Amino acid sequence: MRAVPGIATAGIAAFGVAAGVALAAAPGAARTGWGPLSALAVEDGAWVSLGYGEALTFRGGRPTLFHRAGPFCYPAPAGQTGADEAFRLASRPSRDRLAFAADPAGTRYTFARTAALPPACLTERRWDAGAVARVVAATFADLYPGFGVRGRDPGAFARALAAIPADASDDALWARLTAVLGSLDDAHVGLEAGEQSFEGGVAPTLRAARGDAKLGPAPDARELAWLRAYRAGVSAMLGANDHVAAGRRVQWGRTGSVGYLNVLAMGGFDPKAAPDDTAELDRALDAAMAAFRGARAVLVDVSANQGGYDTVALAVAARFADRPRVAWTKRGHGSGEPFRPFRVTPSARPRYLGPVTLLTSDLTVSAGETFVLAMRALPNVRHVGAVTRGALSDQLEKPLPNGWVLRLPAEDYRDARGVSAEGVGIVPVERLDPFAPSHRAAVEGLVRRMAAAR
Repeated sequence: MRAVPGIATAGIAAFGVAAGVALAAAPGAARTGWGPLSALAVEDGAWVSLGYGEALTFRGGRPTLFHRAGPFCYPAPAGQTGADEAFRLASRPSRDRLAFAADPAGTRYTFARTAALPPACLTERRWDAGAVARVVAATFADLYPGFGVRGRDPGAFARALAAIPADASDDALWARLTAVLGSLDDAHVGLEAGEQSFEGGVAPTLRAARGDAKLGPAPDARELAWLRAYRAGVSAMLGANDHVAAGRRVQWGRTGSVGYLNVLAMGGFDPKAAPDDTAELDRALDAAMAAFRGARAVLVDVSANQGGYDTVALAVAARFADRPRVAWTKRGHGSGEPFRPFRVTPSARPRYLGPVTLLTSDLTVSAGETFVLAMRALPNVRHVGAVTRGALSDQLEKPLPNGWVLRLPAEDYRDARGVSAEGVGIVPVERLDPFAPSHRAAVEGLVRRMAAAR
């Protein structure tokens, strides 16, 4: 699953405390630079987000955040984890706009000035199980981009949630909510309640591994056994040229005239650093690019990449880029804002600009998929394998009024041609099963073809 800095996760206790360049703006003045919110001196008033289902009020310069969904509105819980990231930096692009981001190069959340908060935001109410279920339905109706493309009926989804009774116990509410959410088969839909957690959309390959009794006594053990066999097959293929680095998330080597690079995640390369830190990744890629010097071609394998950070995806793709190119565009679903372009830019570190084959599977998801978009924008890359999972949007975390946390995609991603893969996956130029008869055999077959190509 993707963990992206800047996901709006409620709560604004940390507003104005992050380090940054002071903006020293007068109240109401436009200021396009980024810094802590406290430097903007925002005048009292109300603001609503463009997309993402939020609202803000300022009183005496202090902000209060609300979550909105259809007719519902409720205050964000105090001290919600992640608020310091979502609102770490602020900008005032115009008098009637506020923008927030963890990083100006990443996701931005824009708020428009409004005359007043919706009355529901200022009305206290009792949040029984039925009301919570209707908030979930309204949140999906406002923000979810995946109903039609996944062949799901939004009306049936809403009716299933509306059928949850007001007096349902927590256990019953959990069971009913997760059943309805699970019907979407979306890897970026989830729910958390204390120690309980639910994630939707398990890829068919993983579902088969979890159900294979030959791999172990329990689903989790079977999944780990499958992954160990996957990695062992790569090691056996590379032999003495096998290298594993960056927290065991990067594996690379060379087999004859063909280089091989496997990236298992787009983040988490150093347990002592931030999850999106790329220092260890950069060292591994420097060594890999040096080994690939003079190679006839390179196979980049993300057939087991289960996501991470878009910024990391762009950093890996930058090692194969000849010049800046649009990798994808995106905007908040229903925001009405223009699509914002994200570009892959050539790295200042060692690169490989020869022919590249990119291998994907149904496990390739989230930032693994945005990596695919970035690579497909490059003229030296050919995409083969299986269709990707189709869950590209950042996960938006929505605290519910009962203290649970809902997760859902809330963005429209498009490739450089303007085509969306949300819910349907990215289709390779050449389809082949990357796990038949085994992953090792599929990779070795590709390497032989690449070595023989002219």
